Order: sequence, then C-alpha cells, then structure tokens
Amino acid sequence: MNSKFIVVEGLDGSGKTTVVYAIKRYLYKKYGIVKITTTRDPGGTAVADLLRTLIKYGGYADESVHDISELLMIYAARFQLVTNVIKPALSQGYWVIGDRYNLSSQAYQGGGRGVDELLLKILSKKIMDFLSPNLTLYLDISPEISVSRIKNRMFLDRIEKESLIFFRKVRSCYWELISDSTEKIIVIDASQSLYSVCRIVFKFLDWWLQDLLRV
Repeated sequence: MNSKFIVVEGLDGSGKTTVVYAIKRYLYKKYGIVKITTTRDPGGTAVADLLRTLIKYGGYADESVHDISELLMIYAARFQLVTNVIKPALSQGYWVIGDRYNLSSQAYQGGGRGVDELLLKILSKKIMDFLSPNLTLYLDISPEISVSRIKNRMFLDRIEKESLIFFRKVRSCYWELISDSTEKIIVIDASQSLYSVCRIVFKFLDWWLQDLLRV
C-alpha cells in the first residue's frame, strides 16, 4: 500500500502517545508495514522542539506568553515538521503516525483560547500546504477525566494547568470541527482502559485498511 498519514487527536490524558506507538506496532506485525515514522506536534525537529519547549513552559514573571504568540509558535513548529519530516517521509513511501496535528490548534487555540477563526484558517492553509491526514482518530474523553488523569503527572505544562472550563471549550470545539469536517475522522471512546481503546483502534484500522485494499 502507498504511504499514508494517520493522526491521533484528543484532550490531554486521552492516551494519544500510547495509541500512536500501538498503531505502529500493529501495522508492522499484522500488515508487514516496515517503513513507519512517528511524529509529535508541536516538535519533531531541532527547531520545532525548541519552539515546543517555549510553547509548553515559556513565560516569565513579568512577561507571559500571549495567545497569538503561542499560536504563531505552534504553526512555526508545524511548518518545520511538515517541511522537514512529514512530506519527505511520505514521498519516500513511509507511513507517518502523528501525535496531534492541525485539529489540535483549531480546538485548543481556537476553541480554548478563543483565537480568531480567520487567522487560524489563513495559517492552516499556508503552513499545511493542503497536507491533510488520510485518517484521524479522535480519542474522546470528558474534560473531567482529562483533568483527573493529568493532575497526577510530575510536571504540568502551561496548557495542562488550564481550568476545567478551558478543556470543556476545547472538547466542544473538537466536536464542532469533527461534525463539520469532510475528512475521515473516527471518534473513539477513550474513557476505557488503554488496552480496550487500542483494541477498538485496531478494529477500525482493519476496516479502513481492508477498504483501501478493495480500491
């Protein structure tokens, strides 16, 4: 099969990172797909990782990170990732499994932060250069579960420290985006154990891949 771009989305604490690597192992073991690379957004290159650190932990006592600055850093990091990693990998026949992509910015910065929708559309069009995932898996959990799962982490970043109201806005925006999207997005109940979530993900992958093989 030709290279594909799969993205895993969801609130913090939904299990995205675990699912990304589970997908990688599953595609290799069941379908013999060897050329697979994983990415995280923001991050994934030297420059993008520096921006990731600023996005997640930046700010000083006398200078906080403005919402627009946060958004611009996220898209700058994404441009580095798309240009230097994702596009080259896809062109070389690799499957790319991404931990977050553009839907996150629309939900977190658009829904959560309330950043102007027009600005988001302009940045999306310019930075992504029409590169959309072939498949998006949205791991859905309630904001209450999200907050309860991440509060026990040793270190919380700027976004993880946000209020329950913020995460409610983010989740609501995710659902609006999904309902309006023309892309292939599968919603999975991620309030279950990670084992159960992964089993459900694998079933959807089988269905999707078998559909691709019939084409």
